[in-house]
Amino acid sequence: MPVRRLITLSAFAILLPLAVSACTMTGPGTTSECSVSGCTVTFDRGVSAKASVLGIDVELLAVNGDMVTLGVGGQQVTVPVGQSQASNGTDVRVSEVTDDKVVVVFATGLNPN
Repeated sequence: MPVRRLITLSAFAILLPLAVSACTMTGPGTTSECSVSGCTVTFDRGVSAKASVLGIDVELLAVNGDMVTLGVGGQQVTVPVGQSQASNGTDVRVSEVTDDKVVVVFATGLNPN
């Protein structure tokens, strides 16, 4: 195995747990749970809910029936409940909408072994 590749893999193995734990938090109007495959963010409805997930600022902008509008890294994206949309290099899926909360999954594209 080339030395450069070994160094890269070692750095990735060391930094990945830090990055994953860094995005698991609770903030005003949001709760996020992260793993290697991505982060699940629960937004409280009726408040100005924002979070930073996978290095991207996300915000719940509006809910209109089954359509959820989010601000993802400065881009506005509208996603139907149960479906996904690509935005800012990540897959954004709205998994649940209730009167109290909106649950959104941000996928990294990595799958744990």
